[in-house]
This record gives sequence, structure tokens and C-alpha cells, in this order.
Amino acid sequence: MRVLGVDPGLTRCGVGVVEWVAGRPLTMLGVGVVRTPADAELGDRLVAVEQGIEAWLDEYSPGYVAVERVFAQHNVRTVMGTAQASAIAMLCAARRGIPVALHTPSEVKAAVTGSGRAEKAQVGAMVTRLLRLDAPPKPADAADALALAICHIWRAPAQNRLQQAVAAHRTSGAPGTSAAPRTPGASGTPRTPGASRAPRTLKGRTA
Repeated sequence: MRVLGVDPGLTRCGVGVVEWVAGRPLTMLGVGVVRTPADAELGDRLVAVEQGIEAWLDEYSPGYVAVERVFAQHNVRTVMGTAQASAIAMLCAARRGIPVALHTPSEVKAAVTGSGRAEKAQVGAMVTRLLRLDAPPKPADAADALALAICHIWRAPAQNRLQQAVAAHRTSGAPGTSAAPRTPGASGTPRTPGASRAPRTLKGRTA
């Protein structure tokens, strides 16, 4: 499984690729940041983010893209930029038919550190340990992108099992899958329409 993690942002959009093969440790294939100048026009910045993500998709051909789910913040301008960059990442993946997963910050922290309230420094330290790196990736956006990829790799099997269970439940309860209703009083042999039963003979009486 190869996952591109995206920590969305207009000024710095963290990106990181992690690969996992059953029975082997996690491997980092690449990590970096897509940057855009703060004084550029919004349209130009979004184009730059798109081109940057497209370049990573071209180079690493991930099977999945994991993006941080955007939450409302007090700074509306910041959350708007984050949401726009997130949409660009999802668009790039969807255009190529790559499945996209959204993970909340607390989900990522819990998956990587065991605590949904971990600090960024703890996340960076665990990412470094899990990927056997010499030092934590910098800036923090890059480490967060790797954490997103790791989170998806570890959560995907459970999510797949859940989706399969839901799909199986829906199929079993779908119209047309239940047994045909039995006719009241019918025996195992179907009755021919219009056929009547043979008259019963009453003992002790003559015709």
C-alpha cells in the first residue's frame, strides 16, 4: 500500500509518501512542502498547489491519498485557505481515480502516538521513529503529511472490513433476496390454480 499524505495549506502544503508491505516496516519514499507566495493572487496560489500535488502524483503514483479533514477555526482566513488547498488535493486525486480518505487531526495523533491530544513535537518524534529517520522532517507540515499517510495505512484495513460488513448487511436485506412467501395452508407441493380438492367420503352415510 502506497499513500500520499497531504497536510493542506496555501502557504505551505505538506506532502509525504509512505509505503507499507505486509510483514515489513513502514518506508518513507518522499517528503516535502508545496509552497506559494503569500502576496500572490489567490487563483495563482491555487494553481501552484495543484501543479505541486500533480508533480507528486506523477512521481510516486500512490494508490491512496490521505488528506487532513478541515475544521472550523477562529481565523476564518486561515481555515478558508486550508479548505481550498484540501479541495485541490481531492480534485487532483479524483481526476486520476485515486481513492481519497479524510482523517481528523485527533485521529492522526491517536494513530501515530496513541493519544488524540498529542503535541506536534510528539507526532514528529513518533513519525521519525516509525519511519526510522535520522531526524524529524521539517517543517512540521511535512511531518504531519507523513503522519496522515501512516494513519491511513493503519486504519484502512479496519475501514475496509467495516465497509464490507455494511455492504453485506445491505445485500442480505435487499428486496428480492428473501424467501418467497408461503401460501397459507399450502403444502410442500404447489397447488395448481383452479384445481379443487377431491370430495371427502363420510362414513356411515350413503350417497
